[in-house]
Amino acid sequence: MNAVTANASTGGDSTGASTAELVSQAAAQISTLVRDELTLAKLELAEKGKRAGVGGGLFGAAAALALYGLGLLLTLAVVALDLVWPLWLAVLVVMVMVFVAAGIAALLGRSKLKAAAPPLPSDAIAGVEADVNTIKTAAREGRQS
Repeated sequence: MNAVTANASTGGDSTGASTAELVSQAAAQISTLVRDELTLAKLELAEKGKRAGVGGGLFGAAAALALYGLGLLLTLAVVALDLVWPLWLAVLVVMVMVFVAAGIAALLGRSKLKAAAPPLPSDAIAGVEADVNTIKTAAREGRQS
């Protein structure tokens, strides 16, 4: 029996660390790894939440502008019935401009919301999957040697 085989059979290794110490170190490293991945997930979700907030705000702006447009449309109906051409034409132009602005805000809001979805921490998930694969590979290599 050589020295490595003797150390392996007694639970030690050539560097002097016992199996219990190695397991303790591995548990500490896994704990640190999990904490780091959770921190990454929190940061990623916070960033996506900010994007969703901007998109929701732009949709809110679109709704407010559409309400003003509706008010202008009602004003236009009243003026068109009561006054001559130049006044209602002016109101019509303003109303069209408000609706155009509402459409632009809605399109921008929709694109911001699409950029924020899905609200999954994809970078953190990829990191955890890579860590799990590394641990599996190391465990397989450890069993083979």
